[in-house]
Amino acid sequence: MPLIKLDAIDSTNDFLKQLAKEKWLENYTAVMAFEQTKGRGQMGSEWVSESGKNLTVSVLVKDVPAEMVSIYDFNVAVALAAIALLKWNGIEKVNVKWPNDIMAEQKKVGGILIENTLKSDGTFTAVVGFGLNLNQTDFEQLPQANSLTNITQQVYDVEAMAKDFIKALKVHLILFPERAEEAWMRYDELLFKRGKPAAFEFANGTRFMGIIQKVTREGKLAVLLNDDSVVYYDLKEVKLLY
Repeated sequence: MPLIKLDAIDSTNDFLKQLAKEKWLENYTAVMAFEQTKGRGQMGSEWVSESGKNLTVSVLVKDVPAEMVSIYDFNVAVALAAIALLKWNGIEKVNVKWPNDIMAEQKKVGGILIENTLKSDGTFTAVVGFGLNLNQTDFEQLPQANSLTNITQQVYDVEAMAKDFIKALKVHLILFPERAEEAWMRYDELLFKRGKPAAFEFANGTRFMGIIQKVTREGKLAVLLNDDSVVYYDLKEVKLLY
């Protein structure tokens, strides 16, 4: 699995997408950068990371058969791969904050950005961007964030963590079709604030309370409201607050 290492780049996702347009790339080709100047998260949010201290990697996954792994199945597999990486490194209190934040001990340590390209033959190709706070210790301006080193008091090898994430991603995607039900159950169990009162915000800034029930196979969040109705929200409709 080729791993391209860059000192600095605006966005590893953008770099890998452009590279894939210019030349043939092996499946699971990855790009990592020690500094990313324009990192992006879900819905255009900015991913902020100290230079050289954290993991910023993007992985090309080619020709995924949609009849075996749907778009949101793919998201679940990626999230579980990220969780597996944390577990391999002794982090036990982990969650997924819908849609794609990775939490450890109630704080955000990572984020996923998946960009898909659908093809006429029924397959899709994805660029999987993953950022993980490894060795950064100062989060004064980001009170809801944390890093692995703050949790474990260990120092992490950024390149080794990139390679381990790629391995975890490959394993979870290969095994997903035969373990889909198990994977979805695991994903629901890991949902941040599942079964507990949580605050949400609409795009217009209006807030409301609800209780997360699950995520549907279409990627919508099922929320129990005060009137005992269950409403299904798309990720563009609402934001789960910390």
